[in-house]
Amino acid sequence: MDENTQFFRFREGHLEPVTEAQENEVQLEVADSWLVEDGRARSLDAHFERFSNWVSQISPECAKSLPAFFEAVREIIPNTGRHFPRIEFHGEVDKPNHLFLRLREAPEQLGPIILWTFPEPDPRENPVVKGPDLSLGMQMRRNAKMHGADEAVLVDSSGFLLEGALSSIVWWRGERLFSVPDELPWLPSITRQEVFSIAEQMGIQTGTERIKPADLIDLEIWALSSLQGIRVVSDWVNLGGPVGSARHFDAFSKRLRLLSTSIR
Repeated sequence: MDENTQFFRFREGHLEPVTEAQENEVQLEVADSWLVEDGRARSLDAHFERFSNWVSQISPECAKSLPAFFEAVREIIPNTGRHFPRIEFHGEVDKPNHLFLRLREAPEQLGPIILWTFPEPDPRENPVVKGPDLSLGMQMRRNAKMHGADEAVLVDSSGFLLEGALSSIVWWRGERLFSVPDELPWLPSITRQEVFSIAEQMGIQTGTERIKPADLIDLEIWALSSLQGIRVVSDWVNLGGPVGSARHFDAFSKRLRLLSTSIR
């Protein structure tokens, strides 16, 4: 376990520290994470709701403990500094101790991102739930770094774009913002919801497209995540052409920061 990480189990209404040996005995089934800066976060209730929906499908009994768990999580996160907490549901722990918190220091804020299309169809087993495929996503991101990129982009068996290994991909056609359709097997992105809500508030049209990576040549492209917010795509290693310049980033990044509210 990283020295900058604290690991807690939720038991009898409280979060208690977990040793590294105990950590290795469990199986991650559901996870959710978000950025906290000086006690403020974006859309924290939406993260709790998404986590609750996933856990309820697996263990309705455990879901009854979630309101108290969420309250304990809010209280234990420090009011100062940058943090990247992750809440977890572990399926191999005896009831009622399925719920955990991994309290981590947040990595630095990053700038533009370089993408690389993963050369095989999406290998994830459960792409619509965050947790089971997290380690696979990190492995695919490491593969991208071996090709001079920061993030791997996943496609389906027909070559149509899905999302990044650990991010959501959106793009601009002129003054209209696009993403992949909701019916495709991809993780429901809270940051994408935030960005599309900002677009609607600004009177900008949005839409969805079923496209292949090569259809994005010369377009402004963003990679989205709860940790990093919006990152402009500066290059796409195996896209087959250049990406477009970033014309909308500044306006959206400012508005995204304004969405942060106190977690308590």
